[in-house]
Amino acid sequence: MTTIYIKDGRTINDESIEVLIQDKKIKKIATKFQEDIVADKTIDLKGESIVSAGWIDGHTHCYDDMELYGDDPDKIGYLTGVTTVIDAGTTGADNVRDFYEAVQHSKTNVFSYLNISRTGIVAQNELSDLNNINRNLIKERLEEFPNFIVGLKARISQSVVDGNGVQPLIEAKKIQKENNNIPLMVHIGSAPPNLKDVLELLDKGDVLTHCYNGKTNGILNKNGEIKEFVWDAYKRGVFFDVGHGTDSFNFKTAEVAKDNQLISYTLSSDIYRRNRSKGPVYNIPTTIEKMLVLGYSMEEILPMITSHPAEILNLTNKGKLIEGYDADITIFKMKKAEKELVDSDGNTKNTNVMIQPIYTIVEGNLYNLGE
Repeated sequence: MTTIYIKDGRTINDESIEVLIQDKKIKKIATKFQEDIVADKTIDLKGESIVSAGWIDGHTHCYDDMELYGDDPDKIGYLTGVTTVIDAGTTGADNVRDFYEAVQHSKTNVFSYLNISRTGIVAQNELSDLNNINRNLIKERLEEFPNFIVGLKARISQSVVDGNGVQPLIEAKKIQKENNNIPLMVHIGSAPPNLKDVLELLDKGDVLTHCYNGKTNGILNKNGEIKEFVWDAYKRGVFFDVGHGTDSFNFKTAEVAKDNQLISYTLSSDIYRRNRSKGPVYNIPTTIEKMLVLGYSMEEILPMITSHPAEILNLTNKGKLIEGYDADITIFKMKKAEKELVDSDGNTKNTNVMIQPIYTIVEGNLYNLGE
């Protein structure tokens, strides 16, 4: 029985918090424990660090063997304060088994959206051939990996679907309904198909990723206003996800959305090895900093990377600091530091706040990230 005592921490609301972890679970939480706590490991934060539920990055590409979009889940995971990464459709029915086996020794929790194309993203245009969508094979994989595959992924943009328009998305919705309405994430980009046609097919609870891209086929019209059909989807309960990525986060789009209270439900990075090492993504802390510089508070941001993705993906024991939940915890500091932030289109903003994770705890395993 391994125990960890987090002593003298602070919540994001600047309240005192102490946590006792036992056997991979949150055993007890208090403002301050009145009794003496004897644990195998004690982390004395001295009132200087923030204790959060473990961060969940709901859109990554972390199958290291994939050439186009892949990475080591630990390099984008626990080493950056992220306790859980969700791969967003890097693999399909043909190769998800290999992916599952590859991440069994990762220190970070790893789950997967299954690409509706059986090939996954071995090439950019995986949905240019509708024969790649095999409903029976998808069902087999969902049954084979019920604790690993958490949803379906459909990439519905010009370079992916080629001349197939929204037909792959129509197929994805059929597959979703045939499989207990499993969560569905939909990638958007350049037209065709038009964003309007994509959004009209999405239902309450579906996830639209890359919501703040700066493309003509994005959420803003030529006058810089939010398109009416975008509001229609938002108001009927389609979840908007940031999905920053190499090409899909624009400061101006995000500013207009915030000014009009079209707020993303989840914050994700769409990270893989190239945009991790060369930018503009780098990591989740940097992505958080970009939301802060847009005027969001940490109180608004934290649910986007904890409880909200856990809710969407039915990760019932993650995403909250609650007794009995998995001991996934991120401990971080907000430090004053000058830094230039760059969006996907080369636009810059300067910030004086840096997010610095110092400890990651993944299912009771403690990792000291230093300062």
